[in-house]
Amino acid sequence: MTQTPPSFTIGIEEEYLLVDRESLSLAEAPEAMMAECVSALDGQVSPEYLQCQIEIGTKVCHDITQARADLKRLRGTVARIAARHGLAPIAASCHPFADWKQQHHTDKARYNDLERDLAGVVRRMLICGMHVHVCVENPDLRIDLMNQLTYFLPHLLALSASSPYWNGQDTGLASYRLTVFDNLPRTGLPQRLGSFAEYERSVQALVDLGLIEDASKIWWDLRPSSHFPTLESRICDVSPRLEDALSLAAATQCLTRMLYRLSRDNQRWRIYENFLVGENRWRAQRYGAAGAGLIDFGKREITSMADLVEELIDLTAPDAAALGCTAEVEGLRRIIVDGTSAQRQRAAYARSRDAGQSHEDALKTIVEHLIEEFHADL
Repeated sequence: MTQTPPSFTIGIEEEYLLVDRESLSLAEAPEAMMAECVSALDGQVSPEYLQCQIEIGTKVCHDITQARADLKRLRGTVARIAARHGLAPIAASCHPFADWKQQHHTDKARYNDLERDLAGVVRRMLICGMHVHVCVENPDLRIDLMNQLTYFLPHLLALSASSPYWNGQDTGLASYRLTVFDNLPRTGLPQRLGSFAEYERSVQALVDLGLIEDASKIWWDLRPSSHFPTLESRICDVSPRLEDALSLAAATQCLTRMLYRLSRDNQRWRIYENFLVGENRWRAQRYGAAGAGLIDFGKREITSMADLVEELIDLTAPDAAALGCTAEVEGLRRIIVDGTSAQRQRAAYARSRDAGQSHEDALKTIVEHLIEEFHADL
């Protein structure tokens, strides 16, 4: 029997930080603001773990054109409502100078449970990310593609890096977010699995012991969604620029389709041990799209991100054409030319310091830069 191809529909979730427009410090979302957002966005917005965060999620989108329209509407609505309360959202994975010890978590059963179960580790979770869902209806195919797609997670992380600063200091990393997130249990690269049933048995073992309530507490960089028939990529830092977010989402969608196309032709991507992929994950976390690049394990050499982007565009060209997102995937070149958000944040800081501003004022300039980038495409 011929297998029905996956639909490859797409959904995007983003987490934002809220800042005070005057002080540029983090600010907790007023109840009135959240109520306005919930009313305006009809189930597509929710509070996050910390009160200074807000999360949005697109509807199921048939293509990147629909995703753009919905994500732009969501970003724009949150920005407009926040402005009425003297706040602004920023789409960066860490705030440049906020102190995590001064933040309060949202009083919600799920988050209260996290605070109890994960103690001091979860209190540092002043981070935001972007999740991309790609629909693959067949559960076993979902696992097979997950095993292969893991190879490309460092590439996506490198291009999305937006968290170089933490607690007022340049960490030297492009994505400090993962340093914080990896302290949680059940994180990191996904385990290699033989079937969806094997995944379910592993999760059920923890559920039966009362350690987790369901698969939503599996926080791998890439996982079968606990609520939808999708592969959910969780590796990316959140992107200040709308178009960068869409390019990364389109690349995730096209890579998934490319791997399916190989399987349809009795081929597959070589699966490398997590030990090796993890080395690229670290390089992406440390350098982003700057530095020498990532390891090409087939060629046994380190390849620049510029060359890897060209290879990715060529590799997924038939899939981008089929899915109607060629321009978005080719937009990855823009990230190479303009730099990742981590690079642009550092450049904003350097310009401010060169102009004679203090360290503290230069950090505030970064927040102003992030506000401008968030609003630029709305």
